[in-house]
This record gives sequence, structure tokens and C-alpha cells, in this order.
Amino acid sequence: MNTLQKNKFDALTGMRAIAAIMVFVYHNRKYWRHDLPFEMMRFISEWHIGVTVFFVLSGFLLAYRYEGKPLESKKSYLKYILLRIARIFPLYWILLSCYFLDTAYSKNVNTYFLQYSLFYSLFDSYSVSGIVQAWSLTVEFFFYVLAPFLFLLLKKSWQYCILFLIGFFFLGWGIGSGLHELNGNPKGFLSPLKFMIGSTFFGRSLEFFFGMLLAYLMKNEKGILFLNKLKKPTLWGGISILVLNVCIAFFARNNFVHGVERWEGRLIHELFLPVGIAVFFWGLMTERTLVSRLLSSKFFILLGNASFVFYLIHLSYFNMKLKSYVYLPDRNFVLLWICSIIIYLLIEKPLYELCRKLISKIN
Repeated sequence: MNTLQKNKFDALTGMRAIAAIMVFVYHNRKYWRHDLPFEMMRFISEWHIGVTVFFVLSGFLLAYRYEGKPLESKKSYLKYILLRIARIFPLYWILLSCYFLDTAYSKNVNTYFLQYSLFYSLFDSYSVSGIVQAWSLTVEFFFYVLAPFLFLLLKKSWQYCILFLIGFFFLGWGIGSGLHELNGNPKGFLSPLKFMIGSTFFGRSLEFFFGMLLAYLMKNEKGILFLNKLKKPTLWGGISILVLNVCIAFFARNNFVHGVERWEGRLIHELFLPVGIAVFFWGLMTERTLVSRLLSSKFFILLGNASFVFYLIHLSYFNMKLKSYVYLPDRNFVLLWICSIIIYLLIEKPLYELCRKLISKIN
């Protein structure tokens, strides 16, 4: 990637920090439930859309960087998958091992294989165990495995890609429903439907698709012509994200539920919100605005690079352990970011670089 391309993506790196902050606020919203107006609580109760930002961004970056290259040979695909494993698993395994070794927190949890393999988040019964928020890593990894094939389908026709993803959705629904009919599906594997739609790749694949579609449009002449017709994409993309957030929140009955629990809110979340996010990304890459300058600053790039660590430690074991020693009025927000940056610089980054060097030696 040349310097121009790298600079183009700097604001997207900074956007990772914004998405992580949104998820942090969402997970801590319970502390303000009785202090903020209902309308404001409904609004931030949908800030789980920070995860959607991550998914759209993953779809875009992988499609832009890889296209069909992983399928050029078996070795290419193997190296691609190993790099993806190196990207998400090592740090997750370290945190999970700390959790299991600390029996005061893990107690009688013994689903070791399911947790280490990330298969736990395919079961409704286990979805809130271990490093709870890591369910999204399972969704990511499903995408990683299928992405090269999806790239090829998208290059042939976006309709083929959509049809495949629809078929994949019905496959997941069929498996979950079939097991329910067969034996009651006691552990909730890909069941009930609401769980499958909200927490697995089967139900959330369109979020990656719209990121891939943006990359596809940027890679061909007609696509660029189409994108260039969008006027002030940063402004209108940002406004659409806010408006769609409000629209989703409108379907929340109270402070204890989400608007996406209604089919109308879920439809907006899966079909329209990713489009708004993709338009916003296009604006960040092509317009020189106050927002893009802020997100491409060294500070936000550092936060963006550390956002994966922040996402994994802001909730569950690490956060609970930290709270047992120090608990500041900001819910340890600043302290968690400091820890994230330290872990990123001392553990995650060097570990990933080491893995990359080892993988590059595969002949």
C-alpha cells in the first residue's frame, strides 16, 4: 500500500476508536438509566451500532486489500487464513487464559473448547459467558473464511453475492430450527431466530456486504463515477447514521429493550444503516473535513490501533478485575484506554508482527 493509500485510510483507523467508544457507552448505559431523559437513553441504547461500524469496515478493508488473491492457490488461502487468525486469536486467547486461571471469576465454567475456538457464541446458552463481547469475533471469523469467495461473487454480480448470503441465512435458520424440532435444541445452537439474526454471521452478513460493495465500487471506473455523484458524503453519511440511530431507537418500548428487537428496527439496522456508514467512510477517504482531520490525527490513529484491545478489555474479565483494584467516576474509561494502548504496544502489535514474519516464511 503506497503512502497515498495509507493516508486515505488513516481516518478509518481513527473511526475504530469512535466505534469502540460507542460500544463502551452502550455497555455502561445502565448507570445513567435514571438520570437521563428517556429519549436520550433510547438513543444511546442503540450505540451497539458501533459493532456495525466495525463489521462494515472489515468488509471494506478486506475486499479492498485482498479481492480474489487468497484463492489464487491453496498456499495463498492458507497464508490468508493464518494472518486472519493471527489478527484476532492470540490476544483473545491470552485474556481468556487469564480468565480461566483466575477461578474466582471463571468458577465452574468448563466450556474450554467452545471458548477457545469461539464456537461458544453460536449457542444462545453460552453467549454471555467468558469474554462476553468476543461473540463479534466469531462473526468476524466467519466472514474471514468466506470473504475470498464472496469477493469473487461480488465481482461477477452483486446479485449473486446477495443470493448467496440469503441462502446462508436460511441455512443457519434451518439448522437451528431443525435441531429444535429434533431434540429441543437445549443449548440454543443457532436458535432462537432472534439470537441467530442478532449475534451470528448468518444474520449479520449484510453489514460486511455493504463494506465490500464500497470497495468494489472504488475499484472500477463506473463505481467511482457513481460515488463521485454523492455530494458531501461525510456530512450526509454522518447525518444518515444519526437519523437511522433515532429511527431504530423509536421502536424501543422502554429503557430495558432495544429498537432492533422489533422487526422494523432490525430491518433499518441491517439494510439502511450499513449504507449510511459506507457513505460516511467514502467521505472520510475523499474529503478533507474537520472530521477527517480529527480522525486522522496521531492521537486518534493510536486510539484506533488500540481499539481492538479496548474492545476486548472494556467489559468482562479484565474490566471486572480492574474495578476490584480501582474504580474511577468515569467507569475507568480513561484508565481502560491507557491499558489498551500499553497492551497494544507491548503485546498485540509485536505478537502480530512476529506471526506475520513466521507466516511469510511458508513456501
